[in-house]
Amino acid sequence: MTAELKLGINVGYWQRDVDDQTETVLAAERCGYDSVFTAEAYGSDAFTPLTWYAARTSRIKLGTAVVQISARTPVATAMHALTLDALSGGRLILGLGASGPQVVEGWYGQPFPRPLARTREYLDIVRQVWRREAPVTSEGPHYPLPYPGGAGLGKPLKSIVHPIRPDIPVYLGAEGPKNVAMSTEIAQGWLPLFVDPQQIDTVFGESLAGRPDDFEIAATVTTIVTDDLESALQFAKIPLAFYIGGMGARERNFHLDLIGRLGYAEQAARVQELFLDGRRDEAVKAVPDDLADSISLLGPIGRIKERLQLWRDSPVTSLLIAGVRDEPTLRAIKELVDS
Repeated sequence: MTAELKLGINVGYWQRDVDDQTETVLAAERCGYDSVFTAEAYGSDAFTPLTWYAARTSRIKLGTAVVQISARTPVATAMHALTLDALSGGRLILGLGASGPQVVEGWYGQPFPRPLARTREYLDIVRQVWRREAPVTSEGPHYPLPYPGGAGLGKPLKSIVHPIRPDIPVYLGAEGPKNVAMSTEIAQGWLPLFVDPQQIDTVFGESLAGRPDDFEIAATVTTIVTDDLESALQFAKIPLAFYIGGMGARERNFHLDLIGRLGYAEQAARVQELFLDGRRDEAVKAVPDDLADSISLLGPIGRIKERLQLWRDSPVTSLLIAGVRDEPTLRAIKELVDS
């Protein structure tokens, strides 16, 4: 394994009930994992659990995968980030993403069009806050500062806090080729979802061609260590069916598009059709085994050891293990990576 490949965990977002994974995070830190990432959809937020874990750890890096830019103004995100980074001793990785039109317009009540332009403008403002080189201003159409309407009394301001790091690392969650290319231009890393290590160069090679040498690619990988490969495959299909079918409109679903670029366009369309028709169990079954297996680490520990070579040979720099909670399994995976 190349020295660049690191291990982290992605504990995701809460689904239905409060899900405190402190023990898993502590175990990952004891085992030498590099990072822990949290997420948000339209329930629990990413920053609060990460702060909870930060207070209980001392070394492990703290990432968001991802903070949705429509959920907060740019300066609000910058304030969250600089505060958590300071309290944790400079351990934050800020993962940002545009989300999709259903969540952005249906949940946050914000316009979705021009997500790439919005992301550029958003990140520029965030970095202005951190760097404190001048009062924060923006002439962009999406987040104008000072606000041009209202009382007409707005004035450019500078953060009263001096961040301990004016250059907090930023990774972008991206699926489309243009968005991935933008990540290499304006961010320090990329957070791919549903990535096949054998197809990264084929699908994203042109987008990644201009990335800096120190550019990070941190891929979330569903990981299930078990002798029952069939059950593991069925479990790994559940989030795929949900994202292909439910995390996007019938007419516009970025996850569906990504699966199509991986070579499963016809099958993905069938999964979406079943899911949106309310036949969710059938949708899960319709996810191809090869697809679920290619983007995951599934099966006995020996099989996972073999399949780790695919990630060794890919441009990925960090594997974010998702689905493992117990320390013995976390340690076993870490030993495989270190061997």
